[in-house]
Amino acid sequence: MTATNKKPAKAPGELRLVKEAKLQDLIGDSAGTRLEASGVLHHDGAFLVVCDNLTSLIRVSSELSPKAPENGVINARRAKKSAGTKTVVGYEDLAHDALNDHYFTLSEAEPVKPKGFRARVQEYDAKLRPLGSALLDFELPDANKGMEGLEWVERAGTGHLLALCEGNRCEGGKKGRTPGGGQIQVFRREGKRWTRTDTVRLPRSLPFEDYSSVSVRDGRIAVLSQASSALWVGRLSAKKWEVDEGTVHRLPTDGKGRTVYGNAEGVSWVSADHVVIVSDRAKKSAGTERLRAKDQSIHLFLIPGDSN
Repeated sequence: MTATNKKPAKAPGELRLVKEAKLQDLIGDSAGTRLEASGVLHHDGAFLVVCDNLTSLIRVSSELSPKAPENGVINARRAKKSAGTKTVVGYEDLAHDALNDHYFTLSEAEPVKPKGFRARVQEYDAKLRPLGSALLDFELPDANKGMEGLEWVERAGTGHLLALCEGNRCEGGKKGRTPGGGQIQVFRREGKRWTRTDTVRLPRSLPFEDYSSVSVRDGRIAVLSQASSALWVGRLSAKKWEVDEGTVHRLPTDGKGRTVYGNAEGVSWVSADHVVIVSDRAKKSAGTERLRAKDQSIHLFLIPGDSN
């Protein structure tokens, strides 16, 4: 499906930081010292965080206080997978089905026979006990350019999983880095399978080089880009899998206009004008010092003057 509103995207604004904290400062060493945060979910006054190097989930208070009693690690067990299936280390994102109080985690991509790659979704009950695991019915270009974001949307009594492709046009390489082809694949459960039923095509005017997370709340949709260090906010049609042109909001920069939030991986709505974002671990190389100051962290942002 295509965008419903053809007017140009509004000029980028900048998100306003409300509060942030290093994840390790909130939970100590209970999950180790390497916290490659990749997804976040705001639920019941707390934040659930997944990392792509951990099978455990992290829970922290929405106040981001190191003394909060709800801070800690949840050792969620994995659902059993078929023999010969490669074990996935961690998760890229998570979603919540409020009607049934079920959770879903996303593994980016894994090899399937006879060839190719597909993303895997694990389902849990309200106490994060495993209920099942299944591949998403969509072929991916390779193991490192798969699905990065996951969201649950209920329509006419039917639940759908929305899975965000990392690359433009769901491709890797140069094609995937060329802006204008953002896609979210829509899946519906059919027995034990997750069958693709539609595609949400993000606006061609969107300048993102990649896509790292998606969140939907009250008809509004937010899509995060790590490479572009920006958040797009738009509206998702209530009847069709279509979006409007929306608005791009840049993540804050330093005094010289340089990127500091260069590892933003997960996003979730907190309220009508606030989002929570988590950042992955920055690579240790020349020129990344300013990125490491914000990595392995959780950030609360205000979306200024957004009218979507």
